[in-house]
Parts: sequence; structure tokens; C-alpha cells
Amino acid sequence: MNNKKLMIITIAVVVIAVAAIIILNQKLDQADQENAPKVEHPNIDNQPTMGEADAPVSIVEFGDYKCPSCKAWSERVLPQLEEDYIDTGQAKLSYINVLFHGEESVRAALASEAVFKQDPENFWAFHESLFAAQPATEQHDEQWVTNESLVEIAQETAPNVELDIDQFDQEIEKYNEEQPIESPEVNLDNQLRIKHNIESTPTVIINGVVVKDPFDYKSIANLIEKGLE
Repeated sequence: MNNKKLMIITIAVVVIAVAAIIILNQKLDQADQENAPKVEHPNIDNQPTMGEADAPVSIVEFGDYKCPSCKAWSERVLPQLEEDYIDTGQAKLSYINVLFHGEESVRAALASEAVFKQDPENFWAFHESLFAAQPATEQHDEQWVTNESLVEIAQETAPNVELDIDQFDQEIEKYNEEQPIESPEVNLDNQLRIKHNIESTPTVIINGVVVKDPFDYKSIANLIEKGLE
């Protein structure tokens, strides 16, 4: 056997071996996810929820408007999730604020709750617009969440809705670095974050099962299908 043939065979064996390892790891990860122990599912009463109230599968996202990965999840995963399961009435999605990035996280959370309180139907449009306003990943630490920017985003999101700007401003101003947050809604979200030991965002929980990789759509779909059985 000449060297060229030997090299081709060696490369083929290596490629097959690598492919087998990748497939095996994927199957192990999938089995690990499907057999993950259930935890207490977060209470979603009074939380912004997309989808039918009686949908059999409940999905909860713990997210932060200053988090680049949350922006990516909102743009890459959520649209497919909506199309496949939420719009079909099989699943619903609730959003719970996490405040990992300090003052701007708090102000964005307060703004989202203010919109939800005044105009629940436009919450998800505002939610999407907030993530769209987040700068590119390499610039995400730059300050972009201000009272002025939040008011502008809210007005652009629902131009035909008479948003009470004074009330909206009052809700955002409930944050003071030297005092506890006065918003019961944001405080509740923070308590849920502590209760469920949320250490990273986005954290996605489906019917009491924490998704190992929130960007692995196949795992998400498998958990939803399992919940529909």
C-alpha cells in the first residue's frame, strides 16, 4: 500500500471517529437533558406571558435586558419557539427579570413592568425593542439604558397607544442606589431569582426542568414534546 492510500485511509478513519464521538456526545447530552431531575417550576402569576393561558407546557425565561446572550436568545431561539409551539397553543412563555448588570438592568426591568402595567398587549413588542436597542456584544458595557431612551423606545413601540409618560417616568424613578427597589413587581422577580438559584442568563425552565443549553433548540423541543405527551 502506497503512502497516499494510507494517508487517505487514515484521514477517513479519523473523520469517522470524530463524527462518531460528536454523535455520541450529542446523544449523551440529549439523554442527560431528558433525564434531568425536575425542580419546582417558578410561579408565573402576574408575570408577562406569551401564549394561551391554558397551554399545557409552561416555559419560563429568566433574563436581563443588559445581557448579550439574552439578546441572542431573543433573536435566534424565541422566534422559532413562537412559530412551533407558542402560536399553536401548545406552550406559553413567561419572562422574569434578572438584575445582574446593576442600575441599567434595574431601570430596564422597571420600564418593562411599567409597560406591562399600562399596556399588557404591547409588552412583548417593547421587550423585543429593548433587546434590539442593546449595542453589539463588544459594546454592551456602554451605557444605553436611560430614562430618555426608555421613554423613546416605549413611544416608538406603541405609537397608537396613549402611554402615560408621567406614570412611566415615576415607575422608572422607583430605583435609588441607596435604597431598596420600591417596585413590588421587580422585587418579586428578584425573589424568584434567588429562590430558584439563578446564576446565569438566560436560564430557561420548561415544566420544572432547567434547560442545560438554552441555545440547543432540539433539547428545548424534546422537553416540550415530552410535556405534551
